[in-house]
Amino acid sequence: MPEQRIPRADGSFAAYANHYYEAVKKWWDAQGLDPTDLKPLETALAEWNKDYPAHVAAQNAAEAARQSKDAAKRGLERQIRPITAFVQSYPKTTDADRATIGITVKDTGATPTPAPASRPLLLVESGSRLTHRLRIFDERGADGDGAGSPRKARPRGTLGAEVYVALVTSRQTPPADFAAYNFVRTVTRGGAELTFKSEQGGLNAAYLARWVSATGEPGPWSETVTATVAA
Repeated sequence: MPEQRIPRADGSFAAYANHYYEAVKKWWDAQGLDPTDLKPLETALAEWNKDYPAHVAAQNAAEAARQSKDAAKRGLERQIRPITAFVQSYPKTTDADRATIGITVKDTGATPTPAPASRPLLLVESGSRLTHRLRIFDERGADGDGAGSPRKARPRGTLGAEVYVALVTSRQTPPADFAAYNFVRTVTRGGAELTFKSEQGGLNAAYLARWVSATGEPGPWSETVTATVAA
């Protein structure tokens, strides 16, 4: 009968080695052999029983650290993307700024992306206190020529919709001057949530939006949409 092979996997080897030593020691004692001859085996087993659990613990700690690192990376990427979108669409951003920051520099050798031709349509949901939920559609239908229902997808070639807001009292009309509106953010997907300060409760929020191309060219303004900030 061939000699049983020593297991290669560490977990199996640990179980085998400890069983082996106990069985051999019992046999050794039964034969009346000199126990000091087993001392090197005992010492090697003790070293293994010390180092193997330490190795397993280090592996588990490394895996936990890797998972924490990956989660932190995902969280940081979620913060980087909207900031990059804002910097890209900001009218005063230059290609030198983009190169310094390390974001995409638009290719000036290619045909420039035209300014968006359509307007965003805004829907404001104001059921929650001090919170507005914006839903943004494209005024063009799914077929792209203005027919059919508005679509949630932003127009092709656009980065997103720039959203602006002006706060007025219930008796005031929304400002006619676009300069009176404050930039909120560039919404790259179908909606956004805005939170107001407690002292702004009861005021009316007037919203304007416009699509902006991937190269920063803005399209026409939307219609003004007003909603009360629930106190």
